[in-house]
Amino acid sequence: MRTYNVAILGHGFMGRAHSNAWLQANRFFDLPARPALKVACGRDEVTTKDFADRWGWEETAENWRTVIDREDIDIIDIALPQHLHKEAAVLAAKAGKHIFCEKPLCLTTQEAEQMIEEAELSDVVHYLNHNYRRVPAVQLARQLIEEGAIGTIYHWRSAYQQSWLTNPEFPLNWKLKKETAFAGPHIDLNSHSVDLALYLVGDISTVSCLTSNFIRERPLAEDPNRKGEVTVEDTSLMMVEFESGAVGSFESTRFATGRRNHHTFEIYGSEGSLCFNLEDMNRLQFYSHADPEHTRGFHNILATERVHPYCSNWWPPGHIIGYEHTFVHAAADFLTAVDSRGTISPNFHDGFKNVQVLEAGLRSASSGRQERVGNS
Repeated sequence: MRTYNVAILGHGFMGRAHSNAWLQANRFFDLPARPALKVACGRDEVTTKDFADRWGWEETAENWRTVIDREDIDIIDIALPQHLHKEAAVLAAKAGKHIFCEKPLCLTTQEAEQMIEEAELSDVVHYLNHNYRRVPAVQLARQLIEEGAIGTIYHWRSAYQQSWLTNPEFPLNWKLKKETAFAGPHIDLNSHSVDLALYLVGDISTVSCLTSNFIRERPLAEDPNRKGEVTVEDTSLMMVEFESGAVGSFESTRFATGRRNHHTFEIYGSEGSLCFNLEDMNRLQFYSHADPEHTRGFHNILATERVHPYCSNWWPPGHIIGYEHTFVHAAADFLTAVDSRGTISPNFHDGFKNVQVLEAGLRSASSGRQERVGNS
């Protein structure tokens, strides 16, 4: 079995999720290769060392640019803030490293184009971690759509709602600054919803968008007695047209009081409907016109059977899995793709389409007009 040495750039929330995935992938999946957790990179020596010791990384480093150039590294895992994704991915591709990149892909389509160009020139495997594609219930939704179970799709409706900014004393951090985040929930949260819409319904042609701010200044993290300007939106509402003729809506906000990580989608078609809620992620709701009239209604499918994607690698039917398992699925699929020099989705090409939609949304919010996707 071949071994691929991994360097992870970043050690926050996503660093922990990714580390767990690398550790668990070979324990639950029969893979042609295994990862070796070689180097963990972070700005602070003490916290990076603590992270590495906890998760089993062999070494630590403060300069991730130097680590990318190391000949003993095969895979670069990008878990940095998104304003650094392009630079890290381009350098990794030029160094011939395979790339596992956390979402969102980057800030602009220009950055996405550079990432694609370098990855393709270097012929490396590139993956964008929209991990919700790898929820078994979401995979089942895709299967039902492909089988024609809901017929022609008319409507997509999604919402991604959180509440961590409702307190006006929450300090100004990098996610609230345009120079490091580019946008607020419109990119951070909507990128997940747009990815699922592209995956399940298809390409988007036009976008109309409204954004708003509720709290425009927040205390500085380094000096709570002073305040700084919030330079990204607090909420975003998008309406879209799909190339198929379907229409859709997207809501993303960090001001939905009581919602911690409420991510839902509904798909309505000529022959049936599908509904999903991440907070009940093992379950898919399915309505079908094919059912006898006297028993018609939304059926709750618990997607934990052996026939459901990924589930045969986990527990007996009915024993649910969780958020962290989607990262394990991603790591397993990525290692398989790397070892076969194949492809994996979503990748940088999918991320480019995603960024195009989000960019069109920001243009629409600024212009007050409907905008075509891809027109800059």
